[in-house]
Amino acid sequence: MSEHENRPQHGYPYFPPPAPATQTPTPAPRRRNGRFTALIASTAVAAALVGGVGGAALVGLEGSHSTGTTASTASGQSVSATTNTDVSSVAEKVLPSVVQVNVTTRQGKAIGSGIILSPDGKILTNAHVVSGATAVTIALSDGTKYQAGVVGADPKADIAVLQASGASGLTAATLGDSSRLKVGDQVVAIGSPGGLQNTVTSGIVSALNRKLSDIGTGEPNPYNQTANRATDSPSYTAIQTDAAINQGNSGGPLVTMTGQVIGINSALYNPSSTSTGSVGIGFAIPINDAKTIINQIENG
Repeated sequence: MSEHENRPQHGYPYFPPPAPATQTPTPAPRRRNGRFTALIASTAVAAALVGGVGGAALVGLEGSHSTGTTASTASGQSVSATTNTDVSSVAEKVLPSVVQVNVTTRQGKAIGSGIILSPDGKILTNAHVVSGATAVTIALSDGTKYQAGVVGADPKADIAVLQASGASGLTAATLGDSSRLKVGDQVVAIGSPGGLQNTVTSGIVSALNRKLSDIGTGEPNPYNQTANRATDSPSYTAIQTDAAINQGNSGGPLVTMTGQVIGINSALYNPSSTSTGSVGIGFAIPINDAKTIINQIENG
């Protein structure tokens, strides 16, 4: 989700190396006045939230692994070059459904990403992206901006739903089925890492069902400076990907090569507490889990 508010230990979760010494992943901070802070409370997890304001951010088709070089789409967006030239087609299809989430808190400003759920401006993002928000503005891929309010949020699941004021005719994303994902499937991540809106990266599904609460067990809690219980860690099991995810990506989509959203980019692993960049280990909330929370928020 680099793009989080200036709040101590909040933002994109990053996970520490598994051995020999156990390290804890911490949420990736959202971007605030040039500084990043962690935005989600968790005990055993040392993953860094990928959202901007509160974090970095999202049906599984098989594909090839990213080459790590960059290319440019016809619209000028930056895209990681892969052996599959369809990445540009995916970007063209999905970019109109991705927004940048600009948040103001008492500590300053932060940036994250979001996914358009309906033409009238319902937006899906990470709870850590809008944590402590006093004002929220969303920016469409074409630069159009709307004020937005938080309909509801589930910090434990790290899911939040926003509503843009006066919006209409927006391009809603197509939500896929994350249960059909397989390790090795090619995926594309879209968001605003470092505040760079409309950034596209690609890679593969590296692993499934990663329990963030099991990572770095026993290490200091990177999400909450006071809590130190396993129950404070994120409750979801994540999709692991090597698609580059950085602070500001939080709340953005992880999609298949058909453009279906199968995850919400939420965390990144970082072996160093002083480093905030992607090391090829990112995590996304499965969209099937998100659908359940969205329904609870809207009808709860």
